[in-house]
Amino acid sequence: MLRKFKIAIDGTEYLVEMEEIGGVPQPAAPAPQAAAPVQTAPAAAPKEEAPQATAATTPASADAMTAPMPGTILKILVNVGDEVKENQPVMILEAMKMENEVVAPKAGTVTGIHVTQGQMVNPGEALITIG
Repeated sequence: MLRKFKIAIDGTEYLVEMEEIGGVPQPAAPAPQAAAPVQTAPAAAPKEEAPQATAATTPASADAMTAPMPGTILKILVNVGDEVKENQPVMILEAMKMENEVVAPKAGTVTGIHVTQGQMVNPGEALITIG
């Protein structure tokens, strides 16, 4: 079943058609009668509760390692003060139903952990600082 979507990238609108190849087909939305003007102002973000901070989390510094992709932190394998080697796994990030190891970019001491287990992260969000 083909579904049509209108997307805007950097102010340019594109009409794309996509075919769903798995899962349960969803009923198509009724087609709009008239095209509405494109809204350029950002929509208000839904209110979310702030994640509960634990004693293990600290504020991120500019040199913190960031999330490579959106996902959920399944496990944190190190603690603040632990010595790590380059390419040593420091946490497990679940993304698209796959478990991905997040590894230390360099050898050093863990000086800060900026996420908690179960927290959802976005690309570029600070995860851990190694000094």
